[in-house]
Amino acid sequence: MTGSIKPSKPFIVGVAGGSGSGKTYFARALQQALGADACELVYQDNFYFDNSKNFDYDGGSVNFDHPNAIDFTRLSECLAELKSGLPTEIPIYDFVTHSRATRTLRIEPKRVILVDGILIFHAPEVRRHFDDLIFFDTPEDLRFSRRLERDVKERGRTPEGVHNQFYKQVKPMHDQFVEPSKAHARILVRDTGEYTRALEHCLANLKK
Repeated sequence: MTGSIKPSKPFIVGVAGGSGSGKTYFARALQQALGADACELVYQDNFYFDNSKNFDYDGGSVNFDHPNAIDFTRLSECLAELKSGLPTEIPIYDFVTHSRATRTLRIEPKRVILVDGILIFHAPEVRRHFDDLIFFDTPEDLRFSRRLERDVKERGRTPEGVHNQFYKQVKPMHDQFVEPSKAHARILVRDTGEYTRALEHCLANLKK
């Protein structure tokens, strides 16, 4: 018999925080440090419901920061399969057509599963799967400046459009749903000074 032995029960870590908080950067750094063979990364963004018939423009009728935009039931099912040592099929959301792709992404139950998303601590059916919960508690002005730079440079957005969406949808949803969910976190990362310590702490625990 050849090949690596799959873990029967992966250790699942939720990494949450507001848009632009640094959570995704942290999750990717953690995955890189652990190695792709030992760690898989699952994004909440893949679990948006199909919005192809409703989307008009960013900041319009579709509020991507509201919990109702996300298929938490499917995300919970995928995490349950991974927790049981089974592979799962992750949906793929197409941000160009705002629809779910016909193909899926196969995820294997590696030793560590990282889940990245702004609302993953809000949904109890998802939260119950986490063995550890990390929340990035980042000031609003810093989160906005990071989002502004990203959306203008990487997504071709206008500064005005980014500003309108942030204060019309992102901020209200953060205040109502994301911020309160940090009460469930085991680890709070509040600034860049804590970032390195949090990364080292998580690596030390996960490598045991």
